[in-house]
Amino acid sequence: MNQEQLSRMKNALGFIAALDQSGGSTPKALKNYGIEETEYSNESEMFDFVHKMRTRIVTSPSFNKDKVLAAILFKDTVARQVEGKSTADYLWEEKGIIPILKIDSGLADEENGVQLMKPIAQLDQLLEFAQEKHIFGTKMRSLINGLNEKGIEKLVNQQFEVAKQIIAEGFVPIIEPEVNIHAENKAEIEEILEKKIKSHLDKLSDNELVMLKLTLPDTDNLYKDLIAHNNVVRVAALSGGYSRVEANEKLARNTGMIASFSRALTEGLSVNQSDEEFNATLASSIESIYQASIS
Repeated sequence: MNQEQLSRMKNALGFIAALDQSGGSTPKALKNYGIEETEYSNESEMFDFVHKMRTRIVTSPSFNKDKVLAAILFKDTVARQVEGKSTADYLWEEKGIIPILKIDSGLADEENGVQLMKPIAQLDQLLEFAQEKHIFGTKMRSLINGLNEKGIEKLVNQQFEVAKQIIAEGFVPIIEPEVNIHAENKAEIEEILEKKIKSHLDKLSDNELVMLKLTLPDTDNLYKDLIAHNNVVRVAALSGGYSRVEANEKLARNTGMIASFSRALTEGLSVNQSDEEFNATLASSIESIYQASIS
């Protein structure tokens, strides 16, 4: 584990940029950017487009360590290069931004109100790839759609079981048990989730460190005990479908949480913008998310 990166993640101001759309979510991300599905004919061409989009973002002058702590990347992005360097090395060496790898293989079908992670194919090889590419941490997402304590417990158990395997290989995992923002009884779901996560954190040894990525809660500062926990490096918030304005407003009311926004970060960016327009739009987005993250 890179100790300089760990220190920055623990102590520095800023937020985590989520640039990790994978196969299922990429067409929508590209459409929002102004690239229609008719403009590419296969997955390879699609990922070429998305890498150009991500390259434009990470090479933008405002995308730097002053306000961006880390970036979550999809494997395809990590396997490619930016300005002659591997993407992860470019982020850290040129921008001072910590690289994180999305490792989950998507969601299983819903059962007991939740969608667990599908088994992560070839996890050992994926973590070897992450080591070769100088990755600091990982991210894996599961989803809670309804109020079912049995389902929530099973979901959290799965997240921590995989997290322990990742920790053993020298990484800091981001545990992401997302709560659907449209779920009925969302506040009650979040109260149960907080208790289940806290129970697992209390069982970790001193050197077992995790990050958490959680839906912005209905009850402000619900996660304050998780933020203060000795085994938690950082607690980040996902935008979860909220607009950037609404997500920032909610985030600013939760002391100690930082953003880890995806769609809300890239909102307003377009392939048709000039570099000047693109950079100004991204700088404005970064500034607003940064301010909400340090409130």
